[in-house]
Amino acid sequence: MAKISPKENYLKLVNGGHPEYVPYFTMMGEPYLGEAATKMIMCNIFPSDGFIDGGKDMWGVPSRADRTMGIAMPDTSITILEDILDWRDTIVFPEPIPNLDLHRQYEEGLRMFQIDREQSAVMLGPGFSPFQELMGLMGFTGGLVAIMEEPEEVSAMLNAMIDHIEPYFDQMLDVYKPDIWYLADDSAARETPFFSPQVYHDLFLPLYRRLTKPAVDRGIPVQFHNCGRCEDFLDDMLDFGVTLWDPAQETNKLLDIKEKYKGRLSIIGGWDWDIHMPKNYPQYDEQELRESIRHCIDTYAPGGAFGLICWPISYKGDPVIKEVNRIVRDECHWYAREIYGYTADGPRP
Repeated sequence: MAKISPKENYLKLVNGGHPEYVPYFTMMGEPYLGEAATKMIMCNIFPSDGFIDGGKDMWGVPSRADRTMGIAMPDTSITILEDILDWRDTIVFPEPIPNLDLHRQYEEGLRMFQIDREQSAVMLGPGFSPFQELMGLMGFTGGLVAIMEEPEEVSAMLNAMIDHIEPYFDQMLDVYKPDIWYLADDSAARETPFFSPQVYHDLFLPLYRRLTKPAVDRGIPVQFHNCGRCEDFLDDMLDFGVTLWDPAQETNKLLDIKEKYKGRLSIIGGWDWDIHMPKNYPQYDEQELRESIRHCIDTYAPGGAFGLICWPISYKGDPVIKEVNRIVRDECHWYAREIYGYTADGPRP
């Protein structure tokens, strides 16, 4: 069997395809045994340091990392917009970075993230998450109340924000030529969405269409990150071009979804740490961990249209989480090849 690059193997998932082995996806492209199927690359049109603890995104939403294992997330305890009716007087529309040079940014990004375009699929996105931005500006209570009471104003504000960034999408695509257009917007909790499918269809679908249209028009596949039980939104997600969905958590009916959207969608996920975390953690049994990975692959890999995300997370300073992640990634790497009989990488050590 000829060896296939991680990139080519991953891209076989587009439109529910069948890869030669089950790909492994990490949002930022952390490699294992030298393999990274995808690599995220950044494109900063407007000043932003929202990925840094204490920084702010382009709309002024602050980030904090003390409760999220060092990963900077929007600090929703700080309310920037108290009343959605005041958004025109409150939201500051930033100016682009002075002397913006996307070609230079692209070359610097390739070096910074150590991207080999022959081996890893490059992922780039519009950098805007409508629901999450609303929650960042107003907090969850204020944002959800605004959706319920003033959906027209919510739509007006979010469309104005897209108006501000949309003119740069074609330039981004021309310079970076991404393999995948990547969006992330977590609009569901673990067990249920934050709002109805009708709200998603009426309010958010038109926004996502705008964010994906430049890539869809160019034939670039769209991958969408939406945590939680968001299966109610899948029809609309396919409508705006999604062909790859992560992290496809186990609270969704994943086997039913694979069957319903056969030939159109690949699910990337299928293993949730909060379900498989050992009950007496930080004690754990390595064999049980490996068996949980095999069960996941055995369940969802048949027929293709499936990629893995298995990401154990814990509290900052956890003394065993690094080794737990190594075990999980190791089993994902090797059993993912065994399930389809891929032998080009040789036998498991």
